[in-house]
Amino acid sequence: MTALSPDEWVSARAISRLNYCNPFDPERIRLEREVLQAAFIWTDAAWHKRFDAIGTPPNIDLMTERSQLLADKLRGEVSGDTTVDSDVCFVYENVVLYLLYNRHHTALQSLILEGVEAAKPARSESHAPFYREFLDDLKHYLALPGYTFDSLEQPAHLFACLFQVRRAFHFIHENIIGGSMTTARFRAAVWESIFTHDVQRYRRALYQRMGDIATLIAGPSGTGKELVAQAIGHARYIPFNAKSLRFEGHFASAMYPLNLSALSPTLIESELFGHRKGAFTGALHDRKGWFEVCPPQGTIFLDEIGEIAPAIQVKLLRVLQTRSFQPLGGTESRPFEGKVIAATNRDLAAEIACGNFRTDLYYRLCSDLIVTPSLRDQVRESPDHLHNLLLFVCRNVAGEAEAPSLAAEAEQWIHDHLGLNYPWPGNIRELEQCVRNLLVRKHYTPPSAPPTDGREALAEAVRCGSLTAEELLDRYFAQVYAETGNYQETGRRLGVDGRTAKARVKRGNKDVQ
Repeated sequence: MTALSPDEWVSARAISRLNYCNPFDPERIRLEREVLQAAFIWTDAAWHKRFDAIGTPPNIDLMTERSQLLADKLRGEVSGDTTVDSDVCFVYENVVLYLLYNRHHTALQSLILEGVEAAKPARSESHAPFYREFLDDLKHYLALPGYTFDSLEQPAHLFACLFQVRRAFHFIHENIIGGSMTTARFRAAVWESIFTHDVQRYRRALYQRMGDIATLIAGPSGTGKELVAQAIGHARYIPFNAKSLRFEGHFASAMYPLNLSALSPTLIESELFGHRKGAFTGALHDRKGWFEVCPPQGTIFLDEIGEIAPAIQVKLLRVLQTRSFQPLGGTESRPFEGKVIAATNRDLAAEIACGNFRTDLYYRLCSDLIVTPSLRDQVRESPDHLHNLLLFVCRNVAGEAEAPSLAAEAEQWIHDHLGLNYPWPGNIRELEQCVRNLLVRKHYTPPSAPPTDGREALAEAVRCGSLTAEELLDRYFAQVYAETGNYQETGRRLGVDGRTAKARVKRGNKDVQ
């Protein structure tokens, strides 16, 4: 028998589970309802940023008050009886952790904002003197006679985990906008890329190992792949030094992005691996590459990974396999301890089939795969999603004060001229362009056709079932010819003579026009 009433015990158990659930999964809201019961205030089905909301969601303050009450009651019971059931102790410890996280939430958030808002983020470690208060609170609740709580074994590690949780929530919440369930599942997937599906296991053992797992972000252009990479990269685990009261690294200066499509192969190698003096023309001195300067808690973001040459693919594969590399012109191996995140809008499976991308590299990259949803899919599932996105875009384009009126004008124009079924082929980038056009000229002319290549157009036609069997065959011949540039080679690949291939290709190209 515990000091809690049956309803309070239900709340305490729900808070215990709340500590380890994915905050962007709908389960989070169900647990909030279980914690607060009749006091629960209706909210959206999943956590997301609302630009028309003011202040902290009311359920958060109510749950903090509830956790305070429950922690105090359970402390009185546990401290007075060394025979308390282990299940009660487990629930009590987790109620305390939830309480302390929310009690020090503001101070943790201030550390994040300091790093984000600085014009040039300091490369020195973040100073957190409020750790002393956190430690005093932790000891008050858990340093009880006759008991050994896991959270007291490594308080600095626990503090580092809480700061990581706060950063992960902040950057996912700020970078991934939208209230549709598609977007909610997407945010939940990004959270798992940071902590896995099992946060308890992560805290016990995986926090030092997640850098070994590469993340691949796939999806159409304009869907925010770089923002996803930033959310993951800025939320990596950073150890805390309890003596100096500083984190051993700075999240805002540990992200190293590189757009591979914008550089020549030599420059890509130099940027990533570094070089020795004389390694190539113009290499006048030694230069460290990002694999060398990236700290253990840092992240290298390789955008447009589908564009890299085969020779660089081989070298990148070696880094992922051995966690080591060699500078250009050098022979000594050097360790790489950071994390690799790659992104692409290409169909890498198709690139593998065409011989343009290595299968072994693909499997090294896709151990953690995130697919960004298109704007069309999000709006189709939840039309209200467009309203929130417009507020977000209009704040960036016109400022805080003008955002509501501009968003209302844009939403009405889109409704009248494009309709809710408009496919938004350029995704978020096109929506931003639409808003800018409406701001300047009160009109937007969308592209006449989606910016897509032949393979994507053919795949879309197959998905929609809009082709006859003959049309499908002709279009397929035309697509193979577009890749070979030769009727004889097209015929050889598809098992017909060159004359038949030519006829099919001409009919296929005519169908596309």
